[in-house]
Amino acid sequence: METVKTISRLADLINQAKSIVVLDGAGVSTESGIPDFRSPKGIYKKDYEYRPEKVLSHNFFMNQPKIFYEYYKENIVHIDAKPNPGHIFLAELEKQGKLKAIITQNIDNLHQLAGSKNVIELHGSIYRNYCVKCHKKYDIDYILNNIEPIRCNECNGLVKPDVVLYGESLENDNISNAIKEIVKADLLIVAGTSLSVYPAADFVRYGKKTLLMNLSRTSSDIYFDYVFYGKFGETCKAIQEIIDWHK
Repeated sequence: METVKTISRLADLINQAKSIVVLDGAGVSTESGIPDFRSPKGIYKKDYEYRPEKVLSHNFFMNQPKIFYEYYKENIVHIDAKPNPGHIFLAELEKQGKLKAIITQNIDNLHQLAGSKNVIELHGSIYRNYCVKCHKKYDIDYILNNIEPIRCNECNGLVKPDVVLYGESLENDNISNAIKEIVKADLLIVAGTSLSVYPAADFVRYGKKTLLMNLSRTSSDIYFDYVFYGKFGETCKAIQEIIDWHK
């Protein structure tokens, strides 16, 4: 493991790569004003009647949808958030042909808003919702403009966000597609994640060359070829100012 201490060294690693895949988590969106989960100011540190793992579970949603949606709207949905320099940099990397895919654990749609096209959403998106009974689809406005518990306007079934809750499994297609993209890449960049959620945390072992960009150390640092500590968006903005797109 090499600790990368300069922006120029990061730019060199990106310049040298011809096929990059990014696996990211909540830390990439914190600079857009969206709180992460496990940092000192994260959602898990809030004083609430229920632990996030409980209220954001499938069982809790089915049994107490009113409380679920109250918590979900207050803590998870951030429709006013805008892409930060990290999202914009990755969209530019894709436009230049270097970045082949983003595998995200985030559900905020900020990569797509920044212009990225090939985004694998492991945990779904707040912008997609559906009736658990008749499967009618609903947008985010329907969720925000209705009173909890939110029900289908056709069959009165519960409307569920198309996000992976605790107790639910990731889609097999997303997992297999993510692994395929990583195997093909010559550089895997893991950004803004504590790598404490599986199976995403296990994806690192498929990377040929691996770089971790995170605000602080993780228990998985030793598994990377390179590590860099700092804010992702701020770091990407600095890289973008010096990178040679023609290499």
